[in-house]
Amino acid sequence: MTRHVGIGLRQPHYEALLAAPPALDFVEVHSENFYADGGAVIGVLEAARAHWPVSLHGVGLALGSAVGVDAEHLRRLVALARRIDAVRVSDHASCARAPRRGGGAVIHGSDLLPLAYTPAALDILVANVQHVQEALGRTILVENISAYLHWGDDDIAEPAFFNELTRRSGCGLLLDVNNLVVNALNDGAGDDDEAAARACAWVDAIDAASVGEIHLAGYQDCGDIVIDDHGSRVHDPVWRVYRHALRRLGPRPTLIEWDTALPALDVLLGEAARAAAEIAAEAASAQEGAPRTGRGRE
Repeated sequence: MTRHVGIGLRQPHYEALLAAPPALDFVEVHSENFYADGGAVIGVLEAARAHWPVSLHGVGLALGSAVGVDAEHLRRLVALARRIDAVRVSDHASCARAPRRGGGAVIHGSDLLPLAYTPAALDILVANVQHVQEALGRTILVENISAYLHWGDDDIAEPAFFNELTRRSGCGLLLDVNNLVVNALNDGAGDDDEAAARACAWVDAIDAASVGEIHLAGYQDCGDIVIDDHGSRVHDPVWRVYRHALRRLGPRPTLIEWDTALPALDVLLGEAARAAAEIAAEAASAQEGAPRTGRGRE
């Protein structure tokens, strides 16, 4: 397997993964699950770190919140990143923190709520990202989310919004290909082909050099809505967009994200092997002189 592919480290697979460590390039965990100062869960993470680089992917920073980032949450993230020498640190372009009413105590909505794509929202996101990076002493990656609503005052195209974020803050982009396809299907794409085409256009509009990691996952089509549930194999249109991304970007660290209805470990590793095969196939095509456009740094 190439040096670019990893899987999520999830509790049902701890024992099997650590008993016979497979040839993964990294594992990724949800940061908040490891914020305790000690105990068995930290022991598992440190055991995993002895075998693979560990990437920290958070769901709770709420980077787009106007009230800012929770200081204790950030303190624990900084401590964890240093403790395990995290290979990457990431979170989402979302909001979740706000007072219940004006002047009241700030509460956390425990969700990844979408941002308005406006200059004001961009200013808030840039400031919060810079604050987190200063605390960590390193750059982070910010992920494009799956969203089930849009704000009426959106006036910046989503790729342009992320291009400005990475330019102004110095952060990188965690490109979630599954989220692009899910959003396209929910935004009226008539079929998988149209959804893949819209997602590929999104990839083409992004600054290639900003992409530091790619996520692949499964989704659930409920008929009237498509849910980004990370509970199945990667769907065909997502693989198609991933191949397009590899042609434009070159290889990037790629995670198979599977968080619900977890399968047997060999199924998860099979998805990782397929991602590695896609990277290898694109590398072989590039060596044969196939055209590439806009390739960024690795």
